[in-house]
Amino acid sequence: MDDIVLISYFISLTILFVFGSHGFIMIYYYNKYKNVKNTPTDETMPESVVTIQLPMYNELYVVERLIDSVCKIEYPKDKLEIQVLDDSTDETVDIVRKAVEAKKAEGFNIEHIRRGSREGFKAGALKAGMAIAKGEYVAIFDADFIPQPDFLKKTLPFFNDNKVGMVQTRWEHLNGDYSILTKTQALALDGHFVIEQNVRNKAGFFINFNGTAGIWRKSCIEDAGNWHADTLTEDLDLSYRAQLNGWRFVFLKDITSPAELPAEINALKAQQFRWTKGAVETAKKILPLVWKSDQPLRVKLQSTFHLTNNLAFPFILLSAILNVPLIYVKNSGSHEAYFAIMSLFIFAFISSFMFYLYSQKDIHTNWRKRIVLFPLFMAGSMGLAVNNSRAVIEGLLSRKSEFVRTPKFKVENSKDTWKSNKYAATKIDTSTIVETIMAAYCLVGIGSSLYFLELAAIPFQLLFFIGFSFISYTSIRHAYAKKV
Repeated sequence: MDDIVLISYFISLTILFVFGSHGFIMIYYYNKYKNVKNTPTDETMPESVVTIQLPMYNELYVVERLIDSVCKIEYPKDKLEIQVLDDSTDETVDIVRKAVEAKKAEGFNIEHIRRGSREGFKAGALKAGMAIAKGEYVAIFDADFIPQPDFLKKTLPFFNDNKVGMVQTRWEHLNGDYSILTKTQALALDGHFVIEQNVRNKAGFFINFNGTAGIWRKSCIEDAGNWHADTLTEDLDLSYRAQLNGWRFVFLKDITSPAELPAEINALKAQQFRWTKGAVETAKKILPLVWKSDQPLRVKLQSTFHLTNNLAFPFILLSAILNVPLIYVKNSGSHEAYFAIMSLFIFAFISSFMFYLYSQKDIHTNWRKRIVLFPLFMAGSMGLAVNNSRAVIEGLLSRKSEFVRTPKFKVENSKDTWKSNKYAATKIDTSTIVETIMAAYCLVGIGSSLYFLELAAIPFQLLFFIGFSFISYTSIRHAYAKKV
């Protein structure tokens, strides 16, 4: 039994080490290309019709804000087409109808498009809009975004290069300082955009459209096979198909699109589940095409890391489970060499810390204050292992599920609240029960480490305990916090 525990734990840590240490590679490329700027070859604005698509489903709190902000984008009205792709089944429909009528009266070419079903979910809505879109370029904004007035002025010039198929802007956070939950999300997303998207793009690797706050060349979408609904991350899927067809993507780190982060944890868990499962589904679908392509080996390897990094979550969960029996194995008096080797895995933690440190230093003057949250972010990531491991397993087993959109609450500052929001969760799901059990289990591990004076193991176990405790407790508290 001891050998099974040791081998399983070693395999888990090895896989986590490989994924975690990839941060060193990203830092290397970050420093190599940090002085490279993405600038258009020609600064002139293409004089073309632009279609802006606003896909939504039951977003009554934020639709007016979105439509108002889109209509403030600086572009000739006669060359701007706005499609409100509304699959809603609640009072959002009436709110959108009134808002669209008001904007039409102001001279905007805006249409309220209803399909009558949610077939294909967001991908289906985008595809239906594409079929009647008049624009040569198609910009997309989710309901929780507030696009900047100069969005088209800053992005359209890049399409003077006929090889450019998509331009993605960086997400900015409307409520990044609202709570610990939004602060750690902001840290995570900054790492993705400032390091992953930015570095991959400059180094010539594949990047992905992030589902919103970007603009496509319509012919690129069509050439890549249009939107597919067979994964939960239709944006990631289309991005890879387009780049495999030779289209070039541009990521603009310094051009931002403000958006609202989930302030309620069950909304965050739903979002994380969809992103994780969709990425696994896309990896199964796209990776064989990547490796059959004539792309350089470096691109194939980076694409593999990009598409498979969510596979780490089941091994995070397995490590948490094995942590307790490992204490007893270690105190049996054998395997000293094994535990000495395992100490090397600390480098993966250092890699992750540097990854997020560089991202904060790049875009925030108060980066020292923000990076202090890194241990909480790590603990939270560990705490999400139950939720996200289920997503990975379902993705690997090809179990289909509904596209569960992330509820929007219109929470922008400390005076706002989500508790009276009709979309807030009111039920405790199975994952929350398992997270509560894992928190108690990890507490046993901490007690065992103290008993055997295995002090070096406590920080790692403490992160697991804090993570599972925070996720489970907050899930329960938020579910019962909604006002009736």
